[in-house]
Amino acid sequence: VRMTKRWQPLTPEQAKRLSGNLGVYQLANDAGEVLYIGAATGLSQFGLRGEVMAKADAPPTGATQFRVEVNTAYRTRHGELLAAHMFDHGTLPVANTDVDASRLGRLSPG
Repeated sequence: VRMTKRWQPLTPEQAKRLSGNLGVYQLANDAGEVLYIGAATGLSQFGLRGEVMAKADAPPTGATQFRVEVNTAYRTRHGELLAAHMFDHGTLPVANTDVDASRLGRLSPG
């Protein structure tokens, strides 16, 4: 359930290397603590590349790295990652102020 891809530096140069595919992404601080979980949707201009480039240009406070997962079921995967974070930490990532936690499903990952 959890994303396990390697972290990459959150820079415009790294973001430009991404594909324009749909999917999900996480932003974290230097310690690897997830600060934001986002999705590149059908409305996202340039897919994951565009979403992560926008965050690299104006990162949430403390965000220094990112990782992505190409996934056409991005809505489901986004909710799954948020629910897993809630299970692990009891709260949403600090920069996910755009999400209503009461609307998330509950997970009991093993």
